[in-house]
Amino acid sequence: MKIIWMVILMCALATGLSFLDRQVLSISILKIKRELSINDTGYGIINTSFLVGYAIMFTLGGILIDRFGSRKGLAFSVALWSAATFMHGLADNLYEFALLRFILGVGEGGAFPGVIKAVVEWVPRKNRALANGLAIGGSAFGAVIAPPLTVALMDSVGWRGVFFVVGGAGIIWTLIWLSFPKVKPGNSGTNKESRNNRTDMPPLRNQLLNLLKSKEAGIFILIRFLLDPIIYFYMFWIPKFLNETRGVSLEIIGNLFWIPYLALGVSNIFGGFVSDIVLKKTGDLNFSRKTVMGFAALLTAAAIFVRYADSVGVIILLLSLAFFAHGLWITNYITSIGDIFGKNSSSSVVGLSGTAGALSSLIVNPFMGVIICRFSYNPLWIYAGVMYSVAFIIFTSAIPSIKSIHN
Repeated sequence: MKIIWMVILMCALATGLSFLDRQVLSISILKIKRELSINDTGYGIINTSFLVGYAIMFTLGGILIDRFGSRKGLAFSVALWSAATFMHGLADNLYEFALLRFILGVGEGGAFPGVIKAVVEWVPRKNRALANGLAIGGSAFGAVIAPPLTVALMDSVGWRGVFFVVGGAGIIWTLIWLSFPKVKPGNSGTNKESRNNRTDMPPLRNQLLNLLKSKEAGIFILIRFLLDPIIYFYMFWIPKFLNETRGVSLEIIGNLFWIPYLALGVSNIFGGFVSDIVLKKTGDLNFSRKTVMGFAALLTAAAIFVRYADSVGVIILLLSLAFFAHGLWITNYITSIGDIFGKNSSSSVVGLSGTAGALSSLIVNPFMGVIICRFSYNPLWIYAGVMYSVAFIIFTSAIPSIKSIHN
C-alpha cells in the first residue's frame, strides 16, 4: 500500500511540474520580450507551437503509453518536456522558443494519459477516483505556485536560471520514477503477462480505428471538444476581462487569480473522495460517478453571473465556484474512462479526447477574440455556464450505464 501512495504522489508531482513548466514562460515573457525583442505576434506564435505539439502527442502519447506502460511512457514524457524547459534558458530568438515550445507540448501531451495509466495499473477501482483526483490535482497546485515561484527565481537567478531550475527538477523526477518497481507488488500480473498483453494488442492503426468506432470513446472525445475551450477562455481571457471591463490592476489580478486554481486543486481531490465514498456505500459505479458530475454541471452555472458582478471579490468567488465545479467534473470524467476502458485502452481514450480538446481550443480561441470585439464577453460567460449541463445530458443519454467494456 505504501508504494501505491508513492506512485500517486509522483503522479501529482508530474502534473504539477507540467503546469509549472508551461506557465513559467507566461510570467517571464515580460522580461524576455524586452531583452530579445519578441512582440505580441511572436509570443502568439510561440504559444501556438505549444498547442500544436500538445494536440499531436496527446493521442500518440496515450496510445504508446497503453502499449509500453506508465513507467516507461511517463518517464519519457517528463524527461522530454523537462529537457525542453531547460533548453528555454539557452534560447535567443523567436524561432528557438517556438521550436522548444513545440517539443514541450509534445512531452506534456503524455502527462495526463501517463498518470491515468499509472492509476489504472496500480490502484484498485474502489479507490481510483480519489487517486485520479490527487494525481490530476497536482496540475492546479502547479498553477498556483508558478507565479510566485517564477518571480522569486527571476529575482535571484534571472529568467534563464528559472528554466534551468524547473527543467532540472523534472529530470530529478524522472530518475526517481525509474527507480520504482516495474509491477505493482501483489498484483496478479507479472512482467511476462504484461509483455504478453502488449504482444496481443493490435497494430497502432487498428487500435486507433477500433477506438474511433467505439460509441463510448466518441462521447468522451465529443465532451472534451465542447468543454476544453472554456478552460482556455478562463486561462487566457479572464485577466484581460478584469482589467478592461472592471478596471482591476494587473498587480491585484496577480494577487488574487491563484485562488480559483486552488479551488480547482481542492475539488480534484474532493471530487474523487466523494465519488469513492458513494461507490463504497452503494456499490453502484454509474451512480457514484454521475452524481458528482451532475452536481458539478449545475455548479458551473456560477460562470453566467460573472457578467453581472462589479466587485472583484464577487467575481473571484464566482470563478472559484466554476473552477471547483470543473475539478469535480474532470476527476470523475477521467475516472469514468478508466472504469470503461480499463488498463489496455484508457490512456488512448484520454489521449484522443485531449487532442480533441486542444484542436477545439485552437479553432475556437481566435473566434473568442472576434466575439469579444464585436459583441462582449457575455456570450462566452453564458457558454461557460451552460455547456457542462449540455455535456452531462449527452453523457448520460449516450452512456446510460458506466461499465467495463475492456479488461
